[in-house]
Amino acid sequence: MNSLHAAKEPGFRWVIAFSAALLLGIAMGTLVNGLSAFLVPLESHFGWARADVAAINSIGLVGIALGGIAMGFLADRIQTRVICLVGATVIATCLLLAARADALWQFYTLFFIAGAIGGGALFAPVIALVGGWFQTGAGLAIGIASAGQGLGQGMVPFVAGHLIESLGWQNAMTWLGIFAGVTLVPLSLIMIQPPKRSGAAAAAEPAPALPSRIVLPALSIAVLGCCTGMAVPLMHLVPLIQGVCLVGAEAGGPLLIMLVFAIGGRVFFGKLADIIGPLRAWMAATLWQTVLIMGFVFIDSMQGFWLFAPLYGFGYGGVMTGVLVTVRALTPAARRASATGIVLAFGWFGHALGGWQGGAFFDLTGAYFWSYTNAMLAGAVNLAVVGTIFLALRRRAAGAA
Repeated sequence: MNSLHAAKEPGFRWVIAFSAALLLGIAMGTLVNGLSAFLVPLESHFGWARADVAAINSIGLVGIALGGIAMGFLADRIQTRVICLVGATVIATCLLLAARADALWQFYTLFFIAGAIGGGALFAPVIALVGGWFQTGAGLAIGIASAGQGLGQGMVPFVAGHLIESLGWQNAMTWLGIFAGVTLVPLSLIMIQPPKRSGAAAAAEPAPALPSRIVLPALSIAVLGCCTGMAVPLMHLVPLIQGVCLVGAEAGGPLLIMLVFAIGGRVFFGKLADIIGPLRAWMAATLWQTVLIMGFVFIDSMQGFWLFAPLYGFGYGGVMTGVLVTVRALTPAARRASATGIVLAFGWFGHALGGWQGGAFFDLTGAYFWSYTNAMLAGAVNLAVVGTIFLALRRRAAGAA
């Protein structure tokens, strides 16, 4: 029955999924941790503290959080591609202007706007759109879209690092802005709405097992923990390697391979969510990330970073897929984009907190040990909350039976 039902779904839904992967890879790869390659160059050029430079990225993530809520509500009411076109234009413009900025407040303002109107317009609405195209296999589709973001988060810092070495940080940021403009606009045009479901198909979708007043706060706290943890390697692995191994642009290599393996993790855990359920898949990925994250501070060679980064990356990649598929499973279809925006807002706050505290504890101690310890503790909070949601759902199912 499921295969017959899936066969009736339009083949174009896979064009949407893979186009969303490219869109999120370029946009979110730039905004989430693309600035990691610029941390040391900006610190050296302007003489700013590392925490102040890392705060540029953190403020951009706060912008994504706040903008994602607003854009999520809009995406439940207007066409997603209109929102995406606005976001694509804003991201490209802000990058071009940031290449000529010479004061912290200018970087803070530009990256906040790029996050709020750019990243906020793209992530939550696009993920909700992809899920809306799939009646079956939504976990795999969302995993593919999320995998594109993971590839971008590895490619953008890697490419930016080499551009900085060849052209300087200003020209590197200019080329990132140009590239964003010529790629994100046409990809945004593909983000069309899914066809309307028949009354029977819409009615067949099960209602969420827990009320939204319980689900949204619990998921938000869990996501705050997981993203606080994952932000530390994303923002501070490159400078950690540069400090330990005394290298330059090649420090981006382990981050790239980590995020390449995260692509496989995002797809794998998306498919796993279709098989064992979203919460179980999310817990498995969270446990993987939390247990391994401290390993980075005990490595003292480039070879060690190259070997450990992909091992960590595969499990880390599944965490965000688990988040996205779980939100889809536990929220009603009519409010899915806005619910995704609200939950992910706490994820971006977590990214902002994790990236900032990583720089702050480095400034306080001259090392990254406590930055990564805090990341592990945040992951443990996430695991505890997700486990509590899982147990609550099992009790409710047992009571209903």
